[in-house]
Amino acid sequence: MGWWRIDADALARSRFVVSALAETTAALMALHRRTATHPAERAWLEDRFPHYRAHLAAEPLTGELVRAAFGRLWIAGYLTPPPDGRTFEEELASVRATPDAVVRTDLRAASGLPDALARARGLGPRTAELLEWVWAEAVRPDWERRRRIAEADVLVRTRHLGRGGLAEALSGMRPDMAWLGEGRLRINLQQRRPRELSGEAGLVFVPVTPGHGWVSWTGTRRHALVYPCAGQLTQGAARPAPQALVGLLGPVRAKVLVLLESPKSTTQLVALTGYSLGAVAGQLKVLLAAGLVLRRRTGRTVLYTRVAAGDVLVAAATPGPT
Repeated sequence: MGWWRIDADALARSRFVVSALAETTAALMALHRRTATHPAERAWLEDRFPHYRAHLAAEPLTGELVRAAFGRLWIAGYLTPPPDGRTFEEELASVRATPDAVVRTDLRAASGLPDALARARGLGPRTAELLEWVWAEAVRPDWERRRRIAEADVLVRTRHLGRGGLAEALSGMRPDMAWLGEGRLRINLQQRRPRELSGEAGLVFVPVTPGHGWVSWTGTRRHALVYPCAGQLTQGAARPAPQALVGLLGPVRAKVLVLLESPKSTTQLVALTGYSLGAVAGQLKVLLAAGLVLRRRTGRTVLYTRVAAGDVLVAAATPGPT
């Protein structure tokens, strides 16, 4: 079993970080494996994969590098430096600066080293160039929405932490991951030597919207656990607002009311709708005044949910089966 022992000091220093580089690496992993875990990701993959395939066809050595870096059970460590909340370009600099000897060592550990890569030079810069391409072509056009989703997930996890402690906040972040108590965090079911995180060891939890995650570390002082955001946040609304409700309330207010079939924060609603914080907050104020939603505080989080009158209004506007 792979697990980490985290003492109280290291745990107190842990924090959530939203990282554009981690999001881009997760997107690259989705493109490489051609896998999607929710409808929004499937639509994105269908649109971007042909461009990715054409890009690698023009850069065959880069294709070899990607295949070697994403091993069956492990990812080459140089590709996943623990994020620290800096800009995409600043975080990417550590990948670009990786010496060829380190890249080759990490590739051997991940899946083996093809002959072409054993002779090639500039593997760190080549990897950085690919990540720049994925960022520009497949992530940056949609980054604001992705960032809002990641921030909403942090809010959800923070609420779980306040309500149920580490067991509720950390368990379920990744398959087979669980807080075991007594300072032990199970990472996976692989048979690996435990890692000790103590004192000033840094630990960051990093949400990404693609359905892929990993763990990484640099020496003994920086550790990261990258995990997929909650499925509901990435998938968006289960169904569009009924046109009759849109005509009555307007598109923003109608969409917000439909989403509030279960409690959500303003940040979550911003992530799910794609509307601005001001637009969502304004419509919530109107819905509250109309008696269609309820506002309540859970710890430091304010949640909104539909009340019976709102349920009746949505149901009345929803077309029945034909």
